[in-house]
Amino acid sequence: MREIAEGVWNTLTESSPGPFELTGTEDVLPGRYRVAAAATASIAAATLAAGEMLRVRGIEPGVVTADTRHAAAAFRSEQLLRVDGVGAEPVWAPLSGDYRAADGWVRLHCNYPRHEAAVCWGLGVPGTRAAVEKAVAGRSAREVEHAVVTAGGAAAELRSPEDWAAHPQGEAVASLPLVSLEPVDAAPKRTLFYSDRPLGGIRVLELTHVLAGPVAGRVLAAHGADVLHVGAAHLPRVEALVRDTNQGKRSTFVALDTEGGRARLKKLISRADVLVQSFRPGALARIGFGPGELASLRPGLVIADLSAYGWEGPWARRRGFDSLVQMSSGLAFGDPPAPLPVQALDHATGWLTAAAVLTALRRQVTDGGTWRARLSLAGTGRWLDSLGRKDPAAADVEFGDLLEEADSGYGRLTRVRMAGGLPGAEPHWDFGTRLPGVDKPTWTP
Repeated sequence: MREIAEGVWNTLTESSPGPFELTGTEDVLPGRYRVAAAATASIAAATLAAGEMLRVRGIEPGVVTADTRHAAAAFRSEQLLRVDGVGAEPVWAPLSGDYRAADGWVRLHCNYPRHEAAVCWGLGVPGTRAAVEKAVAGRSAREVEHAVVTAGGAAAELRSPEDWAAHPQGEAVASLPLVSLEPVDAAPKRTLFYSDRPLGGIRVLELTHVLAGPVAGRVLAAHGADVLHVGAAHLPRVEALVRDTNQGKRSTFVALDTEGGRARLKKLISRADVLVQSFRPGALARIGFGPGELASLRPGLVIADLSAYGWEGPWARRRGFDSLVQMSSGLAFGDPPAPLPVQALDHATGWLTAAAVLTALRRQVTDGGTWRARLSLAGTGRWLDSLGRKDPAAADVEFGDLLEEADSGYGRLTRVRMAGGLPGAEPHWDFGTRLPGVDKPTWTP
């Protein structure tokens, strides 16, 4: 696993990492892919990057650590979360799932009302499982995928790894790095205010929804950032995931479909240090918040863009989620489909995004500039696939000692403790999850 973490660090920095130790074995998660190794490496990379931020503050970070069992728990955090002792309700809507088509399998994502409506409209059926199953069974998987996506929904045909490698979008993903990190404009060098935490005094504006973007913001909050998550009152949410991923963040609503809301967002960005966003590529640019506008609005901003299928290729603007990318890219290939044991593409992309943001902030201190990081679920999937295979069997693993309790707007949380050891400033959340929209759309003094 060590060489995997070193490879990620080299991708981010073109250098060797500081001292770190990895512990544990990979049998903490089932399945043929090396998910535990990827989880441990991505957590190590983010923690090493936090350590380097400490170093530029004149604080010795110590030996960074990451453990496979803790990594597995972190990647299962939404499953392990309890509120007042009660586990989370199912995150999948009734019509979400894998369906057998005439020539294979297709997955439909219906967790949001507009996506469920697109499935029903695209297939010409009422909103019942039986009706959707019947409609899918009479068509090819590709026809179903096309009909739903054309209607504005989210769907993915199950492709083999070979089919994905030959697909134009698969070829595009293969041409892109795991993490793209580059300056997009000039800006003065960053001056850090005193703090004994890696991201003390850093303001992070988070425009994301489930799951990779919120994970990135959660990691940054644990290292001391003031993270403000921006949502909208009228948009649906998967509450079970919000409770888990909004640890240590403030939460506000801003209506970006109004002139007043966009003006408010401009004001927030003008005083932010980091913007993490997971809108589809091009969506923010269409309302006046493209990379050029952002660099002008806030010189020195770190911009982190997350997408499903990458930022180049015919699917660059396609809606996608972890489960769909697994189907498209062949990671779930089987009959029936064999998904990963956790939402590994989401979680790993979130941790890697945090690592990229931390690295960009450090580069600003030394070099200045406005920086942009780009990552995708498909790119993370390609990286996971490249790590090889393992014995699919898993050990019987307990996570009880990795849990802690905290108050929240939802009640008393039992949550997975922040992963990644940093002796110079151990990561932690200052407070539990706040209810969506309870905070004003302003920065704290």
